[in-house]
Amino acid sequence: MKQAVATTHAPAAIGPYSQAIVSGDLIFTSGQIPLDPASGELVQGDIQAQTRQVFSNLREVLQEAGASLDDAVKVNVYMTDLKDFAALNEVYATFFTQPYPARSCVEVSSLPKGAQVEIEIIARKPQA
Repeated sequence: MKQAVATTHAPAAIGPYSQAIVSGDLIFTSGQIPLDPASGELVQGDIQAQTRQVFSNLREVLQEAGASLDDAVKVNVYMTDLKDFAALNEVYATFFTQPYPARSCVEVSSLPKGAQVEIEIIARKPQA
């Protein structure tokens, strides 16, 4: 069984997908790019500004699903330039504490709307 997650506090899906799906006690977010939820426009700025916006969006999606970034067990990061890896890590470290979630990070040739970063999360809902 699966349940779609939708919140107006994060950008609406720009295609035929859900912001996240809850299946059992797992939450699977769709990849988030640095869109401003109010305008739907790409946030301008460097990789750090874009990463902050992505995590802000993901935090809202997870909250709507009944979880938080602290509940993340796996993070997948897609970047258009791995030269920005250290700068991304600086911001990433401000959103997570130990034990850190497992993570993959890969360079891709391009992302929707010209974004520099896209991130998706798998989280486990906290026990009630």
